[in-house]
Amino acid sequence: MNPAPMPAGNEAPAAVPATMPVQPGQPGQVAPFGQPAPVAAPMSAPASAPMAAIPTPNGGIPMPMTVAPPIPGVPVLPPQARPGISADPEWFRTAVFYEALLRSFADSDGDGIGDLRGLISRLDYLAWLGVDCVWIPPFYPSPIRDGGYDISDYTAIDSRYGTMEDFRELVHQAHQRGIRIVIDMVVNHTSDAHPWFQASRSDPEGPYGDFYVWADDDSGYDDARIIFVDTEESNWSYDVERGQFYWHRFFSHQPDLNYHNPAVIDAIHDVVRFWARTGVDGFRLDAVPYLTESEGTSCENLPGTHEIIAGIREMLDREFPGTITLAEANQWPEDVVEYFGTEEAPECTMCFHFPVMPRIFYALRQGSAEAIRWVLEKTPDIPAHGQWGTFLRNHDELTLEMVTDAERDQMYAWYAPEERMRANIGIRRRLAPLLDASRAEVELAYALLLSLPGSPCLYYGDEIGMGENIWLEDRDAVRTPMQWDDSPNMGFSTVVDPGALTLPLIQAPGYAHLTVATEMGRPDSLLHFTRRILHLRRSHPVLGRGGFLLRPTSDDAVLAHTRCDDPSAPEGESLLCVANLSATPRSVTIEVPELAGRRTIDLFGGCPFPSIDEHGRLTLTLGARGYYWLSVDRDTPESVENAEGTEHSGDSQSSAPPADTTSTHTAQNRPTERMPDAHRFHLRSQGSTERGVDRAPAAQRPGPVDLAHQCRDPRCAGTVDAPAPLVPAQRGRRPGAGLLAHHRLLGTRGGRARPRHSRTAGRQRAR
Repeated sequence: MNPAPMPAGNEAPAAVPATMPVQPGQPGQVAPFGQPAPVAAPMSAPASAPMAAIPTPNGGIPMPMTVAPPIPGVPVLPPQARPGISADPEWFRTAVFYEALLRSFADSDGDGIGDLRGLISRLDYLAWLGVDCVWIPPFYPSPIRDGGYDISDYTAIDSRYGTMEDFRELVHQAHQRGIRIVIDMVVNHTSDAHPWFQASRSDPEGPYGDFYVWADDDSGYDDARIIFVDTEESNWSYDVERGQFYWHRFFSHQPDLNYHNPAVIDAIHDVVRFWARTGVDGFRLDAVPYLTESEGTSCENLPGTHEIIAGIREMLDREFPGTITLAEANQWPEDVVEYFGTEEAPECTMCFHFPVMPRIFYALRQGSAEAIRWVLEKTPDIPAHGQWGTFLRNHDELTLEMVTDAERDQMYAWYAPEERMRANIGIRRRLAPLLDASRAEVELAYALLLSLPGSPCLYYGDEIGMGENIWLEDRDAVRTPMQWDDSPNMGFSTVVDPGALTLPLIQAPGYAHLTVATEMGRPDSLLHFTRRILHLRRSHPVLGRGGFLLRPTSDDAVLAHTRCDDPSAPEGESLLCVANLSATPRSVTIEVPELAGRRTIDLFGGCPFPSIDEHGRLTLTLGARGYYWLSVDRDTPESVENAEGTEHSGDSQSSAPPADTTSTHTAQNRPTERMPDAHRFHLRSQGSTERGVDRAPAAQRPGPVDLAHQCRDPRCAGTVDAPAPLVPAQRGRRPGAGLLAHHRLLGTRGGRARPRHSRTAGRQRAR
């Protein structure tokens, strides 16, 4: 794979077929955010001119390496390496993704709206943090009635965000730092302001007349559910101009494209080609289950939909090899797995695993790991080319579609007791406030996210524990400006008028002062913890590539699993990950029979732990919300140390318990001999002898972490290439535990005044 998947620079862009032209962006007056932008007049006839080419660095356009300005108020970062993009075609397996909401991340020109240049100026920060890929939600021209997912022009950049030159510079600068770029591609619908729809409604017999799904009445596809039940009463809306109803699975201002028309498929392929030529590394395919319709079905996950996705993948593999696709399919795992396709007909490279996310939060409050075990056991195998995408929070609500009614009611009671904390079938809150700013719970959630199967995706601001504003309309509660420093507007923008900001700043007590600058200056901060755990994961590729196996435990509150490389690999690694979901300390016995006699080392502290006994059992004591990542020696020692004689300075107990040992803190005191067989859940990877195993060539893998390394940086930031080991959160009193009061949410009513922000009044739901 080339460092940046793009065609040769002298490759001419394909001409847009005459039956489905792509409308380029038109210059015009910029409208305030949240108000409809001027829309170009619909084309009366198809254009025959070829699509404008996007020059690339390989095409002879000079791309000078400019130095991003330092973040005002943030301590100067250590010199950052410029490694460039690796040649590993499996990069996505070990990558950490980071969603940067462009309009709320960083404003470079002082208009109150985040932009591409602002994101460029923060790339050094993201590289320092340990991010491998940035996911950017839509930045296309849009009326912004749905957070930009209502696109009015597929092949242009909203002038509020910058120019095409800015975008090319972003891709170039990110690649210099070893960071890849994935962009959103909304393939299900457009805005009703899109020229395609305007032409379709005004000229039913014209070239765009069949670009959307039209009907004389609203009786069709009656078995399809309504997704936005709190705003829409039907999937059909009447258009006065055309005198017919049009189909929409989301908002009425977002008509669905008609994929039964081959011209629509060709048009979307041309759009994808347009952006692939910029050198982007992948596409997040929005709302993929709803592309086609059929009577007598739910109109979800239909065979025609899979054919469309497979066609996009085939085109990308042929013309832009190495470019990934990531499916947003909020469905059950047995349905989502179909979007990986097959080895013979692959579809998406990655798919988000939606059901895992709510069950992590459910398990934290229930104090049991059973909910997580259950969803992992229900997850089917995936093809070797595939990888799950996992997350804790993102720009949408925390969806509760994939839980039972009883579980949903319970989660509302736990996490969204006030009605305004909810949106659609979910919860519109950020990570830290969701968990009551509990540092122990946030750390545990990250430890789970980064060790479970899949590639994790972080949401901007969660690394510093950013708060929310539930007084804002709908999902805007979690889309407020990034907090960089204590300057006016928290370093997000230099605009003088606070009312010009894209959204109001966080003012909630306990969260208003949380900035990158302040947290960077605190060695015990959540920011430094996040950086260290990300770099620790990067140092152990087995967490992304290795096989996954759930392990029996004597306590249902404890989740234990192993991530293992192929035993035949010369530098293969095995990790045992253990997490206590309970709010009380637990002693637990874990069964790992094939690892009997092996020594273990705690990766967070670098301390030796007890060896697994000759029966393949390991007994540990974990503090409340405690967790371990234990590295297991490859070879069994010739003489296994007597477990009773093993000294351990942490919370572990003897590693050789009697056969009938049970935990005194077990929710269900279950003897070890009654434990069920381990359930094998895996991510099959090409060329492995054990399911779920895949390795990059040894030369492409980072070297092992020096576990003896001690942090000499007063900020405990470690070194660039080998960060210091983490101090286990569960071992005694965590450093800085007394400083956590600044993270506490002081109530949802007290101290909160309804913000005065002219642009939030009457704002409709944003995606």
